[in-house]
Amino acid sequence: MKNSRQFYLLISLCLLPLSIQAESLSVHGFLAQGLAQAKKSNAVNNSGDLSAALTEVGINANWKVSSRLKLSGQLVYLNGGNRYPEGGRLDYLFLDISLLDDFDHQLNLYLGRYKNQHWLYSSTRDVPFTRPSIMLPQSIYYDAFRDIAVASDGVAIKGYLQGSSGELEYNWSLGATNITKAQSQILLSPVVQGEAKQKFVHQASLFWQSLGSQATYGISLLDSDFSYGAADFDFFFDADLTVQRFMLTWRYQAEKWELAAELMQERLSIKGFYQPGFRRDQKGQGGYLLGRYQLSTKLSALITLDYLTQNKNDKRGSSLPEIGIPAYFGYQQSIMFGLSYAFAKNWQWQVEHHWVDGTGRLSPSLIPDLALNNQRYWQVWALQLTYRF
Repeated sequence: MKNSRQFYLLISLCLLPLSIQAESLSVHGFLAQGLAQAKKSNAVNNSGDLSAALTEVGINANWKVSSRLKLSGQLVYLNGGNRYPEGGRLDYLFLDISLLDDFDHQLNLYLGRYKNQHWLYSSTRDVPFTRPSIMLPQSIYYDAFRDIAVASDGVAIKGYLQGSSGELEYNWSLGATNITKAQSQILLSPVVQGEAKQKFVHQASLFWQSLGSQATYGISLLDSDFSYGAADFDFFFDADLTVQRFMLTWRYQAEKWELAAELMQERLSIKGFYQPGFRRDQKGQGGYLLGRYQLSTKLSALITLDYLTQNKNDKRGSSLPEIGIPAYFGYQQSIMFGLSYAFAKNWQWQVEHHWVDGTGRLSPSLIPDLALNNQRYWQVWALQLTYRF
């Protein structure tokens, strides 16, 4: 494992209580197991049968080295079927340095594998208890991109500025994420033989909440370059890819209910890969509207409307049949209904059902699986039991 040194470092932090004062170290974790099924698609597995590939096991630690220095990390084991590679990974491991801690202004510097702080649920999607649903809206939180989007290796800053009219949160980050062979096969094609790399990802975001308001408004920008180096014997060719995203965010939180929405426009530029000299440059659009209502102290209901088009100039994929791809690969839209039941302090049940039109967010993304995803309409349901400690 390429990141074994970081794994061992985090484990050693958790296993050295004699050298660390108990009050300066906090360790938590979670165990989650569920069932899922997606007939007529490869969203969960290739057969469409009921699957137990909905396992999440994680342990995270936070060590307060001093009043201005913390070390945080998380190890997880995931099995999500076709949604992302099965196995262990280091989600994040970073130094949190407090540069400024005044009454009206806080500023922190993150060094290492820092968490993505730029989207509504990007910093909480890694723990079942802290995300709103088992499967997040795929327009924004594409599961195949999970490991690349959760964290990056590099540097980031996070700040809060309190003024007379409200609070401003600002974030900036620059880094890159290692892409494994298994990840590249889920993202690109199961038969890729070469090596995919993320050269860099540069992000910035602002969130504003007026004084006394329950609404938060945000804007975020992303710019990232990738490369593909073909193997000596490969079905594909050297390539350069660029992903750029502009996103608007809104969330309103009341005592018993919450509304949230994120809208984005995303540019995808591809040079090469399919054949030398190939070029594609298109802009897709998407977003979701999420509503959650607290039915009781333990039970909450959730509904999500999600929409994505790969090409804003061809929203229904009408040009795709010209190259042998069904039009429904050009978009994906869905409605989801779910329930969450916290029946004990550390236990939670979640169940949800998605009704989907289109296959634009089914993997792999660059070489669509026409054989397994041969239906425009399909459904996926999931239930999961989670324990935290």
